[in-house]
Amino acid sequence: MKVLLVEDDDGVADALVEVLTAHGHQPRRVRHGADALTGHREVDLVLLDLGLPDGDGLEVLRKLRRVATVPVMVLTARGDERSVVRGLRLGADDYLVKPVRLAELLARMDVVTRRAAHRATAEEPADEVVTGDVRIDLASRRVEVAGAPITLTAKEFDLLAALARRMGAAVSRQQLMDELWGDAYVAISRSLDVHIAQLRAKLGRPNLISTIRGFGYRLEP
Repeated sequence: MKVLLVEDDDGVADALVEVLTAHGHQPRRVRHGADALTGHREVDLVLLDLGLPDGDGLEVLRKLRRVATVPVMVLTARGDERSVVRGLRLGADDYLVKPVRLAELLARMDVVTRRAAHRATAEEPADEVVTGDVRIDLASRRVEVAGAPITLTAKEFDLLAALARRMGAAVSRQQLMDELWGDAYVAISRSLDVHIAQLRAKLGRPNLISTIRGFGYRLEP
């Protein structure tokens, strides 16, 4: 497979390139996160370090997930729980802490790419979500209730869209804050409550968004 290795340490990068090549892969090594944002279209998998010279790899991951579904495996020395949780919530398909056993890395690469291939063959999510008389057009960012357009702020729509994409499923507060504010650990929890209240008021359907006590929220189908 074609692998984009985003790693600024020459020693680590050289060793990984050698191993990947020896096992039949086609690695391309870059040093900067910006290169991952422009080179991801040509590869089957991204191996992403977090300590990059042009910024935090988690921010690279966040930006990458906005525009691409390419499998991303974080490969980093940063093994604290907060970083691992953030990496996975931001969309990493796997998270490995250096030093990594090469056999394990190769096995996990196979698992991640197989899983991604399975997702690609599954039904694509709809651009439009309808529940009751509420119509949510995710592509055009428009919402209608009983045929009448509803004006939402950008953040209110992002919140509704995050719930709509998982309609019927409980979505945690931490996940919503991570997606909307960028970091569940620093986002003000009260901001989420305020936006939920405003969203319910504008939609005029107080039971459409259920509160899952002690966990988060759910958009009811």
